[in-house]
Amino acid sequence: MVFLVSVAWLKCRERGSRWLQGPRMREWWVQVGLLAVPLLAAYLHIPPPQLSPALHSWKSSGKFFTYKGLRIFYQDSVGVVGSPEIVVLLHGFPTSSYDWYKIWEGLTLRFHRVIALDFLGFGFSDKPRPHHYSIFEQASIVEALLRHLGLQNRRINLLSHDYGDTVAQELLYRFKQNRSGRLTIKSLCLSNGGIFPETHRPLLLQKLLKDGGVLSPILTRLMNFFVFSRGLTPVFGPYTRPSESELWDMWAGIRNNDGNLVIDSLLQYINQRKKFRRRWVGALASVTIPIHFIYGPLDPVNPYPEFLELYRKTLPRSTVSILDDHISHYPQLEDPMGFLNAYMGFINSF
Repeated sequence: MVFLVSVAWLKCRERGSRWLQGPRMREWWVQVGLLAVPLLAAYLHIPPPQLSPALHSWKSSGKFFTYKGLRIFYQDSVGVVGSPEIVVLLHGFPTSSYDWYKIWEGLTLRFHRVIALDFLGFGFSDKPRPHHYSIFEQASIVEALLRHLGLQNRRINLLSHDYGDTVAQELLYRFKQNRSGRLTIKSLCLSNGGIFPETHRPLLLQKLLKDGGVLSPILTRLMNFFVFSRGLTPVFGPYTRPSESELWDMWAGIRNNDGNLVIDSLLQYINQRKKFRRRWVGALASVTIPIHFIYGPLDPVNPYPEFLELYRKTLPRSTVSILDDHISHYPQLEDPMGFLNAYMGFINSF
């Protein structure tokens, strides 16, 4: 498509203004247009990639429940027999519950139930459009899932990352308000989330899509694997970047149910973080349950040392695990063993 447009532009320069008058030139432009239209149409309707065997297995082993007519995908594994401990995992943007697959088995060796979901608009869950996606709704979906599983009266350990950190903050706020039917949170572990708007550094593509206005629908349709991978790879450390097959798994999760077309709507969570900072940061600052933060210090989205200094100042009672210097924004994928050890150290400390 780009090649055809470039050729046309060069021919225009060669022939000058005569193209407006010459019937041959006008005929040539019509031919280019007739060829370009179906090519563009085909490009915008490229089918999503096939699921890899590993991703297909993840989907097959999961289940769905319905929230207000929308299908939500989740995983629920039974681990240690006789243990009362339950952990619920909240994933980040723009990926899915599959982010946890590298530490999943390790968690089942410590917890009786290990539960994760794909938030609405992510992974294998429904991705309605148009739709007003919000952190509040995602928190309500987590609560609905636990009611569906009959766990609404159990004490829950929350383990979250990135976007999931903000959902956890809203759940914590509701827990602190003692609202009936809300989650009873036993502990909270956050990781590499932009919980402070003032230290959060969204990627350029996120800024464009978040505030693109009428351009956003065009940009989301033009997004492809190349654009996605080039945009996501820099948030990983230089020695821990995902393989091409891992990137394809992430992209397949996004493209499922045309998820690329709702990314601009999902990104409004960045604006919501600013608007509700007092509510969500306040919930953390006054926390009385055990709280921990696992941090990949090379994270360009939540940069060191600004983020960590503000975190320690705001939450002096929280403990922190700082992973190796080369670990970045996706610590559970980049250093699964280090991440798991840090989390187990926290869980076993109380």
